[in-house]
Amino acid sequence: MNIREILSDIHALEVELLSFERKYGLRSETLYAAYVSGEEPEDDSWVLDFGEWASIYRTWLARQAEYRNTIQRVQQQTPSLAGLVQVAV
Repeated sequence: MNIREILSDIHALEVELLSFERKYGLRSETLYAAYVSGEEPEDDSWVLDFGEWASIYRTWLARQAEYRNTIQRVQQQTPSLAGLVQVAV
C-alpha cells in the first residue's frame, strides 16, 4: 500500500470507530483494553458489536504502524515535507 492508500484506510476505519464510540459512549482504546483483558460485555446484545469494534481498532493500530513505517522510509530518501507531499500525491 502507498501512503495515500494507507491514509484512506485509516480515515475509513476512524469513521467506523467513531460510530461505535458514539453508540456506546467509550473511546475505542478503552474498549480495546477491556476486550483484550478478557472482560465480557454486560449485555449479550453487545457481544458482536464489541468483537467487531475490537477488530476494527486492531486493524486501525496496524495501519497506524504501517503509516509510520512508510513515512520513516520515505523520509530517509526525501527528508522534507514537500518531498513527503509529492510522494503521497
